Amino acid sequence: MENPKTSPKKIFLTFIYLLIFPVVLLGLSGNWFWIQGWIFSIWFLGLSYTTIIYLYHYDPGLLEERYRKPGSGEEKGWDKYFIYIMFPSFIIWYIIMPLDAQRFVWTINFPLQLEIIGFFLLIGSAFLLFRSYKDNSFVSPLVRIQSERDQKVVSTGVYGFVRHPMYLGGIMLFLGAPLLLGSIYGIIVGIFLSLIFVARLIGEEKMLILELRGYPDYKDKVKYRLIPYIW
Repeated sequence: MENPKTSPKKIFLTFIYLLIFPVVLLGLSGNWFWIQGWIFSIWFLGLSYTTIIYLYHYDPGLLEERYRKPGSGEEKGWDKYFIYIMFPSFIIWYIIMPLDAQRFVWTINFPLQLEIIGFFLLIGSAFLLFRSYKDNSFVSPLVRIQSERDQKVVSTGVYGFVRHPMYLGGIMLFLGAPLLLGSIYGIIVGIFLSLIFVARLIGEEKMLILELRGYPDYKDKVKYRLIPYIW
């Protein structure tokens, strides 16, 4: 069956929608010349636009899957609760960083060295997130088996490195962005989001072991879920 192609209109509207994020970040900061804010905004838009354009041309089925709404496509019932927690937590994380780092300066004397570490975490995050999309055509935003797309185990590329590289990339984002921007409160919320990711990962892996053919063998081949030689 031929994969449905996302309409150019939907892509255009998505591009416009994504522009809201840097506007909100810089607007809440009260400083339109905030260098770290611009670096993060360029990182965010660059990764988002590049990924969407790539998927539109090379994996339209995955792009449509990424637009799938919660509660559809035989998503596991428990996963909806994770999404209900993650979405408002992400909004709080995104809003609190510019308020903390710039407008109200709750975090003072944030070390430059930590900002540099945050920048490199974002570089690593971008690599893992993009390669997760490139290497695995089944990285749905929902915890579900994509039987209609004949889902298979992927063990190559970054999936030969750890079993859940997209989660690792997301965690590097949640910690790297507040480090770059200089927000302790952002780090705290980022740690909370990371723990939610870890809990969701455990549930998702239980599903994959039970329902995706070949996953137990893949689990034996790639030993680590998230961090090589640790876990």
